[in-house]
Amino acid sequence: MGVFVFLPLVLPLTAWPIARLAEQQLHPRAATWLLATVGGALALCSTLCLMLLMVVGTAQLPGNPLPDAWADPEVRAVLPYDEVVGQAAIPLLAAVAGACAHLVWLHRRVRTRAARALVGLPEGRLAVLPDDERAYAYALPGGRGAAGARGRIVVSRAMLESLDARERQALIAHEEAHLTARHHRFLLVAGLAARANPFLRPLRTAVAYTAERWADEDAARTVGDRRAVARAIGKAALVSRPAAGRGAATALVGFATAGPVPRRVAALLGPVPPAPALPPAWTAAGLALWTAAGGTAVSALASANATVTLFTVLRAATVL
Repeated sequence: MGVFVFLPLVLPLTAWPIARLAEQQLHPRAATWLLATVGGALALCSTLCLMLLMVVGTAQLPGNPLPDAWADPEVRAVLPYDEVVGQAAIPLLAAVAGACAHLVWLHRRVRTRAARALVGLPEGRLAVLPDDERAYAYALPGGRGAAGARGRIVVSRAMLESLDARERQALIAHEEAHLTARHHRFLLVAGLAARANPFLRPLRTAVAYTAERWADEDAARTVGDRRAVARAIGKAALVSRPAAGRGAATALVGFATAGPVPRRVAALLGPVPPAPALPPAWTAAGLALWTAAGGTAVSALASANATVTLFTVLRAATVL
């Protein structure tokens, strides 16, 4: 196993430069896919290595349920990790499991509460809530416990009244883009990764921004007016009030409450991002892409190396 078992625990430190380069240099769609995939892979690898350390480090502890042969001195010489490392991995794994379970629970609770608020409203893709006090809009994904298998676009009457006809069209196109691309799944993966390994938190923030930019660009293409979308985002940000509580970021994707609004508006007032493609390695975008791919590959290989070594040694030591 050697030092390889520790690499996936620290490689997520590269998340900060990867996140910064990807969100600035890559097309929003490509950046969202890249960051969510990298975050999920790095989180799985680091969690797996914590499990390996726990198994190896607790084999000699009295009362453990592992085979006695795993504590043999010859086995310990090949896998030289003592009980201190194993005991430290136990609370860390428990914290990871608890944090991820809590996020999933929040995700489901927010979706259920949002779907319950639509009871009694007419069926259809667009649901207008009779709320004249708070202005908000969000995409409610479909599925079990949600209203409509394809999801619904939820907007308050106060939000509609604050926008003109063109801006309302931009709002609806933006939320439609969230539903079509299932952005809530990318956000959930990034959120779980950040809870599995705190070094991956920059990726969660970056995914929240790139998912909004992705929807912004899709809305601009649908409406045919980038300035109208930018104007709608700016107006909505001034009057918006969150419609759901803590945890909503992974369950409901809001129109102007997620991501740095000034940066989104500035991006819409600038040129159209180039179509997603593999950038040259010598560019900043290429550096982000290949750094992310390389770090993930090293992490995956290190996890695989540690897993195979552990499996091979303990299988040989176990009397069948």
